[in-house]
Amino acid sequence: MGREAAEGRARKAETRATGAQAGPERAGNRAADGADSTAAGAAGTSVEDSVDRHIARWTGKVPFDVPTEAVITRIQLLAKHVSHGKERALAETGLQAFEFETMHRLASRGAPWRAPSAELAAELLLSPAGMTGRLDTLEKSGLVRRLRAAADRRRVDVVLTPEGHRRWTEAMRWRGIAEAEMIEPLDDAERAALAALLKRMLLSVETR
Repeated sequence: MGREAAEGRARKAETRATGAQAGPERAGNRAADGADSTAAGAAGTSVEDSVDRHIARWTGKVPFDVPTEAVITRIQLLAKHVSHGKERALAETGLQAFEFETMHRLASRGAPWRAPSAELAAELLLSPAGMTGRLDTLEKSGLVRRLRAAADRRRVDVVLTPEGHRRWTEAMRWRGIAEAEMIEPLDDAERAALAALLKRMLLSVETR
């Protein structure tokens, strides 16, 4: 998928998300759009996807609950598409996964995007030697800097550089494009309903 096509679809999804703020002159058009969306959704459910073919292939050959298989298999396939979107974001920005993940941890702290090296290593499940090697690479690329903490000279802090923050922001933008493409077929009400259903499923698993 080309960069232009991806960004075009993302802009379309963002336009839909901000449509509710458009003003009274578009109220009538939104009602018509809603009817069109409902019709399109109904048509979409009648189109066969890879999971329908998977279920048809295995029906009668092994016992399974069809609705459960349909839900779980689609979740698995969508998760793969999310992973591919993340890979594309890295490819577009020339980052490696370990570089993005380290900068992501720093960016999550907010400005000035700084954290102790030992704290980062614990979060990333890295040994001190592994963390040092990773930071050597990131520092050589100009994405982070290491500083001695003023209060404790034994502590080394890692700081995201402006260039590192720019590259991380660009990768996040490409991730957003991939996510917008995935959810674009759903209107606001459908997105809210799906989020609520997935939350119920996740809570059930997390609270067992």
